[in-house]
Amino acid sequence: MIIKIVTLFLIAMGVLAMFGKLRFPGQAKLKSARCPSCGRYRIGKGPCPCKKGKR
Repeated sequence: MIIKIVTLFLIAMGVLAMFGKLRFPGQAKLKSARCPSCGRYRIGKGPCPCKKGKR
């Protein structure tokens, strides 16, 4: 009985791992929301805070 439970658990973990490798929609949009110089996420449409102090 325990072997059956462990086998089902390992199969379920394998299926979850396969779905985790897929690319979800909207991932490219998240990458473009990052600042190219410091890598932090930009919130809103303004410039990144790392560039505000350099002006």
